[in-house]
Amino acid sequence: MTDGVPWMKSQYRLKKNEDFQYVFQRGNSAANRQFVVYQLKKEQQDTIRIGLSVSKKLGNAVDRNRIKRLMKEILRELAPDLLQNRDVVIIARKPAADMDYHQMKKSMYHVMKVAKLFRAPTRVNR
Repeated sequence: MTDGVPWMKSQYRLKKNEDFQYVFQRGNSAANRQFVVYQLKKEQQDTIRIGLSVSKKLGNAVDRNRIKRLMKEILRELAPDLLQNRDVVIIARKPAADMDYHQMKKSMYHVMKVAKLFRAPTRVNR
């Protein structure tokens, strides 16, 4: 269900390899042990577009899809506080495979805060 989660709709997602590569080459990055976040400010765009990447090194398809589901749910919760007019790519690293929801949320919040992706200081239930 995508009610209230505009970035989950097709126009709010990064899907093409060339879009990912453009963000990697021209964007800024922030990282912690579990995630890497690349962001690129785009003045001509008034919404945020997000792409997720989970390598095959993190496990089989079931494991990778679980990680992506958790990441999407966390982003759904954080979406109202995120800055717009950006392309963002979030890459999961190996330690993310062993995390539960609350650990992953805390880690994603941290790396996104370091990347300065929030509109104003936010508080997240930890």
